[in-house]
Amino acid sequence: MNVFVRIDHAAGAAKIGKPLRHTEVLIFGNPQGGTPFMECAQSVGIDLPLKALVWEDAQGQVWLGYNDPAFLAQRHGVGQCPAVSALSKALSGLAETTIAR
Repeated sequence: MNVFVRIDHAAGAAKIGKPLRHTEVLIFGNPQGGTPFMECAQSVGIDLPLKALVWEDAQGQVWLGYNDPAFLAQRHGVGQCPAVSALSKALSGLAETTIAR
């Protein structure tokens, strides 16, 4: 899995003098997962590479959120795409590993 971009929204907010708790978007992916998904529907490319949001709430709790590939498959009308299951499993495992740290 390659992380292509990290977008620090809190740093952006600071540039205009606005406070924002830690909020970061990670854009990541791997052609071995994304390409088979796009073979089911090229329109999936608008949602690839995958993205995750990491943010801190008002109580200091850190959260991780992402759109599950199964949701993306439904959105693009390819709910039965065989690539989705492996991609969902990999993303879930990555999220669990990240949270465990």
